[in-house]
Amino acid sequence: MTNEALKNKILEGGFDKDFSLLYTDVSAARERYAKAVDAFTDLYGARDNLRLFSAPGRTEVGGNHTDHQHGCVLAGSVHLDVIAVVSENNENTIRIRSAGFPMDIIDIGNLSVLPEEKGKSAALIRGVCAAFKNKGYALGGFDAYTTSNVLKGSGLSSSAAFEVLVANIVNGLYNQNKVDAVNIAKYSQFAECEYFGKPCGLLDQMASSVGGFTYADFFDPANPVVEKIDVDFGKSGYTLCVVDTGGNHSDLTQDYADITVEMKAVSEFLGNKTHLRNVSEEEFYQQIGALRKACGDRAVLRAFHYFNESHRVQLQKKALENADFETFFSEVTSSGNSSYKYLQNLYSNSNVSEQGLCLAIALTKRFLDGKGACRVHGGGFAGTIQCYIPNGMLNSYIDMIEDVFGKDSCVPLKIRPVGGYELK
Repeated sequence: MTNEALKNKILEGGFDKDFSLLYTDVSAARERYAKAVDAFTDLYGARDNLRLFSAPGRTEVGGNHTDHQHGCVLAGSVHLDVIAVVSENNENTIRIRSAGFPMDIIDIGNLSVLPEEKGKSAALIRGVCAAFKNKGYALGGFDAYTTSNVLKGSGLSSSAAFEVLVANIVNGLYNQNKVDAVNIAKYSQFAECEYFGKPCGLLDQMASSVGGFTYADFFDPANPVVEKIDVDFGKSGYTLCVVDTGGNHSDLTQDYADITVEMKAVSEFLGNKTHLRNVSEEEFYQQIGALRKACGDRAVLRAFHYFNESHRVQLQKKALENADFETFFSEVTSSGNSSYKYLQNLYSNSNVSEQGLCLAIALTKRFLDGKGACRVHGGGFAGTIQCYIPNGMLNSYIDMIEDVFGKDSCVPLKIRPVGGYELK
């Protein structure tokens, strides 16, 4: 499709069915995509083969800090996403210009890890291509313009969305979409770990790629068990939101690392196991007296959180499958309480004066007065909380919480039913 024809189709409602599936505001989506076509045209000129792709951010729903212990998690893809206007080229080159960033130019004849690209988006693109090539799939050049509204620092995983987007473009343009969503997630994780240089689990990429509510069991991380939960959350009567408390993420590396280190200390004490998933829960409770002496009380409490959080994920999964939202909210509340009391990831002990997550949760609980639920979102220590607000109370909640944390700090989210997606 030509630039002009694509823009006209967007503005005349030709993609409204897709926009209704993906977003909360169809007219805003029309404007956003039309502007993206204009930006593509400014960069690359007129083409006759333009295509549109999207990949969503994700929100953790259950299983706070269980994935790195090979546990089970729940996550949901959201309506905030990275979109791309794309055109195949007959060169051996990928060019991607992301709004606000310099253009990345990748020669797909060289898919080696390049040290100078570590930590840069170019590494993600090259890594995704390498994963496809390693598995025997086709590659080719393309030109793309991308723009994202996935909030950075919100725990919604903008990097995973970008990786999944690139993988879906390669899959759609050159492989007839033969690669399924689970493998798209694996290829994306490979790019982030091996090329970008950031060790990560598979949760973020899996949730972005599969879409909707996703359950994943990471007992075997190389071959996770993944299930998509078929539930219409729009019928719950509640709106899922995240609230950015504006916390400082710098100097938190040790706080995050300590969780893994302390859980590992417990698992190693109980039989030289590398992860808590391999530990007998019964043995853990029998050995708490010895464990607290060997590993410290906080390590024991964090392991206590892991075992109980693992059970909660199963209860949450069952509740969603049955559209039993009250039970689901009850388990979300229990998860949040456990993260607060046992996992202890709501503020850093190195900066006790900054406790925005605690304050946001206290204000939200007071506002809800027993309705809905709230919890820490993602890694914790700073950043965002997640909350479920009755639809009729949403505007009042936004006014209350933004009076404390600032305008636009509260972001209502829609659970998007699909993951990586080509609009047609």
